[in-house]
Amino acid sequence: MSSRRSFLKTAATVSTGLLIAPKLFARGSGGLFAPSRKQIGVQLYTVREQMAADPLGTLAKVAKIGFKTVEGATYTGTELFYGMPAAQFKNILNDNGLEMPSAHYALGEANSNTKGTISNDWEKAVNDAASVGIRYMVCAYLADSERGNLDHYLKTAEKLNSAGEICQKSGVKLCYHNHNFEFVAQDGTLPYEILLKHTNPDLVNMEMDIYWMYKAKQDPITWFKQYPNRFPLWHVKDMDNTAEGKFTEVGHGVIPFKTVFAHAREAGLEYFFNEQDVTPGDPLVSMKQSYDYIKANLV
Repeated sequence: MSSRRSFLKTAATVSTGLLIAPKLFARGSGGLFAPSRKQIGVQLYTVREQMAADPLGTLAKVAKIGFKTVEGATYTGTELFYGMPAAQFKNILNDNGLEMPSAHYALGEANSNTKGTISNDWEKAVNDAASVGIRYMVCAYLADSERGNLDHYLKTAEKLNSAGEICQKSGVKLCYHNHNFEFVAQDGTLPYEILLKHTNPDLVNMEMDIYWMYKAKQDPITWFKQYPNRFPLWHVKDMDNTAEGKFTEVGHGVIPFKTVFAHAREAGLEYFFNEQDVTPGDPLVSMKQSYDYIKANLV
């Protein structure tokens, strides 16, 4: 298995999120606004090997499952979308009735020679993203050398703000995707809190990976309440009931997704993507199981 390191949001009284994407929300129980089935997306990292071997065939299979949106993961380094330039890839998505509103990118600090990162050739990355219809460009992961102390995280927040300014010019927004290392306290402060407090919400928001939140023993709802409307993107993947807390299909594990989804409006949720970094067999089978549960129970 290759690792993530190799790939890489009616009226104002209703909700800011609805103003941004009114068609994606429908009234749920209790007067809350819940995500609709049109939102059920998948992070293509789940099928990274299949996408590398046969992107056209794999996208057709993803669409057949029922997914309407996908999140990309390969632009960094190649400056291509699964081996294709922006226009070609956009046509392939259209042919399959898919949209790609979000994609992952590297910070690029660890390897300054790698293009298509926040640190190198970012303007081209943003232009290509806008061409594909991407609305959110996501800083996917910080390598070990990109973490460091709290001062380093402050500098990272500054870089994200600068990158977000470039995104804004093209009508794109920047997000940061968490793992669990951002929740290891330093001098009583969480790096994740530094990133939230020191990034401009008009330029930078968060893609909450719900699995990694629970892995870090964090309550997503607490963060939604403290920073409302800062979490327009979610990764929806489950954790099995073992000491290791491994990845599993949504609905097969211990994460209380119904409770989390009840706070979608407060979070500012606009898109969510199923992701399963490791699957017991064919990832498309696992994706279908997760999709079926999400469709039946969460939207």
